[in-house]
Formats: sequence, structure tokens, C-alpha cells
Amino acid sequence: MAAGILRASRRMGSAGVDFRVLCIALRPSQVFRAPLNGAWWSLATTANMATVKGELLQHISSEEPVLHSKVSIIGTGSVGMTCAISIIAKGLVDELALVDSDEEKMKGETMDLQHGTVFMNMPKIVCSKDFLVTANSKVVVITAGARQAKDETRLNLVQRNVAIFKVMIADIVKHSPRCKIIIVTNPVDILTYVAWKLSGFPENRVIGSGCNLDTARFRYMLGQKLGIHAESCNGWVLGEHGDSSVPIWSGVNIAGMPLKDVNSAIGTNSDPEQWGDIHKDVISSAYRIIKLKGYTSWAIGLSVADITESILKNLRKTHPVSTKIKGLYGIEEDVFLSMPCILGESGISDIIKVKLNTVEEAQIRKSANTLWEIQKDIKF
Repeated sequence: MAAGILRASRRMGSAGVDFRVLCIALRPSQVFRAPLNGAWWSLATTANMATVKGELLQHISSEEPVLHSKVSIIGTGSVGMTCAISIIAKGLVDELALVDSDEEKMKGETMDLQHGTVFMNMPKIVCSKDFLVTANSKVVVITAGARQAKDETRLNLVQRNVAIFKVMIADIVKHSPRCKIIIVTNPVDILTYVAWKLSGFPENRVIGSGCNLDTARFRYMLGQKLGIHAESCNGWVLGEHGDSSVPIWSGVNIAGMPLKDVNSAIGTNSDPEQWGDIHKDVISSAYRIIKLKGYTSWAIGLSVADITESILKNLRKTHPVSTKIKGLYGIEEDVFLSMPCILGESGISDIIKVKLNTVEEAQIRKSANTLWEIQKDIKF
């Protein structure tokens, strides 16, 4: 059929017929309603539409869209879609691609977003089960993966995700070989390591969302206790995104004033004010939210948009995200943990070598060992 279209278009072109004047798109799905039979074409529907368009518009020139900023999100569950709306709300992209194996839900989510175009500066939004739709992405966000079953070990969960990631990562690399990958799926630190191994990308281009959210929760709770806005509270949670994360109390400050200079026991068991409970609340908050509403979504979506913005805009902001820290703090394995990282157009350009006290450094090493005990048995 395609050959017939081409021959027919050449015959009409040689006869002086200009398809642009007719406003006819030479795509079989739009133009042809029946198989070609000699010179008989069924053009009724397209011709009627073209008449309205032709009467309304004075054609001046053809323009091919030039895409500058494309992000793809793998997984259209609650986390994937909050990542999507957060990225759109920041106006970061001119094309957003969604991929999911659940085609009906994916199409429904896409249509629902598209219908809000009148209300905000909506980018082009496309979706497909085929990873071809992600081609030429600058950033690919992975939120898809297997969920932990009741009584399932973390190693078994990771191993099931390895099988899923093998397919996803291969397709991502094939279609966007220069992209930066942001891993959101849990356990995020281990799966960031898995994505790095499978992709063959340099470590700066495979980033785990890590403790970017833990740190935001930490700062929010510090602010609540002090009666100060969270943005004015400077403190970091590093290490594993999980139960072995490490609050860096030695560096917590307000307007440059270290809290340990006010309370030397801050964050320790001997602290009479028990500031250490804030970190306990950071760890337990996700479990509490899941118990209350069934899942977490909004804060992690905003966190991912925050990371994405720093990459796409080359902001060189510092984020506590998961990266390979072999060689730091006496760690000799290929473990991915959250450290303060400078993010820009190349992904992670630098790691800030935070000066930790002896207790904090020991906790970071313990966090690394916790992950390595699982990683060392992963089968690729």
C-alpha cells in the first residue's frame, strides 16, 4: 500500500497537484478508508476536515518541532504520576513520555493529563508500552518494579526486580544512550547499583532518588520543632534510604549557627530534649503514611521533580542522592549510598566530602555493609 501511495503522490505531483494546498495528510490511517482500486480514493472525511482548516488558516510555512527537553517516566502508578504532574508544574519539559505494561491505565492517565492543557502550560504528552516512545530523552525516571510480598526477603525482592530491570534498562539504553537515569523504585540504593551494572553508563549518569526526600522530611520536622520554615533549617540525612539512614547532627545549623554549639548532646541518647526522635520520625513517617492512605506519592514526586530540575537546568545544586561511594569513609565495595552530590547537565559532577564525626562515619559504614550483604548475592 505504501508503494502505491508513493507512486500516486508522484503522479499527482507531476500533474501540478500541491498536497499542502489541499491540506491532505498522506498517512494511510487518515487518508484512505478503503484499499486502492485504480484511481479511486475515499477522501471524504479528510476533505471535510481540510475544508474547515483551509478556510480558517492561511498557511505560511511548515515547521518541524524542535524538542529541547524530554523526560520519560517508566511506571504510571501513584508515584510515577505524581512525578509527572510535579515535573509538568515546574515547566521543565516540552515532551513527557509515559511507559507502563498496564496499557489501559497508562492511556487513561495520559488522557486525564492532556485534558488539563487549557489550565496550564502542558507539554506534549505521549505514551506507549513500547520503549521507542522514550527515544532521545534527556532524563528517564524509573518508578516501576516489583513490590515486596508478605514475608519476602529483601534479596528475593531485589532478584525479582533485577529480572524486570534487565528488560527496562536495555530498552532505555537502546533509545536514549545519552540520558541520565533516576531510580525511584525501592530498595532504591540497591536498584541504583543494579541499573548502573546493567546500563554500562558511567556512575555520574545513574542516580538514585535516595535521601533527597529523607532530608526534606528531616528539615521539615526540625522547622516544626523550632517554629522556623523548613527552608531555613540546614541538615542532612545520608546513607541508605531506609532504616539505616544517618542524620548528620554535627552539621545541623540555623543561619550558620550549629545546634551542637547550643546543645552539645543533640541527637545522642543523652540529649535531655531527645532531638534524636526527629530522625526516628523520619524513618517511621513513610510507614505511617502507607498505613493511613495506602502509599506515599506527593512528597516523592516533588523530590524527583527537584532532582530533575537541577539536571535539566544545569543548576549545580547539591542534593543528597544515591551514588557510588567506593573509596569514601573506608568503603571498598561498589555500594550506592546518599551523599551530597552536585547535580547538573552531566548528572552528578561532584560529591561533597562531608566531614563526619566518628559516630556518623561508623554509621555510614554500617549502612554500606547492610546493603553489601544483599548486593553480593545478586545474580545478573
